Amino acid sequence: MLKSAIYIVSTPIGNLADITLRAIDVLRSVEFIAAEDTRHSKRLLNCYDIVTPLISLHDHNEHSRAVELVGRIKQGQSMALISDAGTPLISDPGYKLVSYARSQGVD
Repeated sequence: MLKSAIYIVSTPIGNLADITLRAIDVLRSVEFIAAEDTRHSKRLLNCYDIVTPLISLHDHNEHSRAVELVGRIKQGQSMALISDAGTPLISDPGYKLVSYARSQGVD
């Protein structure tokens, strides 16, 4: 089990095999994963037999989800933040979540 925090996890840009062992380990170890498009992310998780629950986090719900997700982390849960491809926060949802989490003292 991982420390209660948000883990920013990069995902493959094209080839699903282009993922690190550490990323797979984190995705298996957290209590839940926040993803921009859960349908897209499910393909990656299925490829590596990762059964961690997915929660949608996109432009239309990021503000309200931030409060909910940070609350869960403050209660001791850990989460991963992934994007459809590449590193979250570059041009994907997640900035508001991470900004709010930092303002609340969450790692």
